[in-house]
Amino acid sequence: MNMHLERIRSENNCIIIEETRNFNIEQILECGQCFHFEKICDNEYAIAAKSRLLHIKQEGASVTFYNTDEETYREIWRDYFDMDMDYGGIIKTIVENEKNYLDLHGHRESELRKAVEEKGGVRILNQDFFETLISFIISQNKQIPHIKQIVAALSKRYGTYLGEVNGNDYYSFPDAETLAAVTDEEMRACRVGFRAPYILDASRKVASGLISEERLRAADPAEAKRELLTIKGVGEKIADCVLLFGLEKRSAFPVDVWIKRIMNELYFDHEASNVEIMSLAKELYGEYGGYAQQYLFYYGREQKLGKSAGCIGIQTKK
Repeated sequence: MNMHLERIRSENNCIIIEETRNFNIEQILECGQCFHFEKICDNEYAIAAKSRLLHIKQEGASVTFYNTDEETYREIWRDYFDMDMDYGGIIKTIVENEKNYLDLHGHRESELRKAVEEKGGVRILNQDFFETLISFIISQNKQIPHIKQIVAALSKRYGTYLGEVNGNDYYSFPDAETLAAVTDEEMRACRVGFRAPYILDASRKVASGLISEERLRAADPAEAKRELLTIKGVGEKIADCVLLFGLEKRSAFPVDVWIKRIMNELYFDHEASNVEIMSLAKELYGEYGGYAQQYLFYYGREQKLGKSAGCIGIQTKK
């Protein structure tokens, strides 16, 4: 779905994209989908992704990719930021679908419409599969700042130096083969706690080919999810996050503590189960479930829809 051909220009070894739509770098990075970045100042960030280092800044509708040539932008960052997807069209579809449902069932005013009005700059990043898998295993019962610290520590100890931005050094996230060779004691030294055996199990299964990114990408979402659930410590929520953020399966609708509370407040007159919530999400949002989840999650968390929660709620399977 390529409905938006952005205007780009090259200037002083930078790529500048003019007149971006549905793009807010703060919302994209701070919504809880990725953890390998640092904020420099308002709307300016350093991001380690795709074994590259990116310094990016947004001013209004203009986005500057520093130290980037056009080839690198088109080959790496255009896909990473999902620039070929028509987010305006997606928003229109999911809001209309929800309105029809609310009208049919006599519900009150749409919160989803409010969510996309406030958080319509969110884009789903096309992240590396293995980094996404490990990052969300780390995220169990952790607040986002601590998740970022652990990701940075693993990268510094086992990744490759990428460069510096604003005086800070950045490293690539290590590959599966490297982490598979790490001992439990060495892993715990990165302050991962009880997650150490989960990270090691995931790393060894990916490194050996027992868990295959190629096979997961070719599988339908349900089949891919079943395979992810064979990894120690990976429950329903983590598996759905990996499907959505690491495997481009956009119908995935991760249900955590926040989403459960938000969906219950918006659509149910009883305490709905995760199965009920996911079934309704499929009915309301269909193939765009993951996009709706991100708008609702970010908006609902900030608005404290439902009861407040102190960390990302993750279901863990041991």
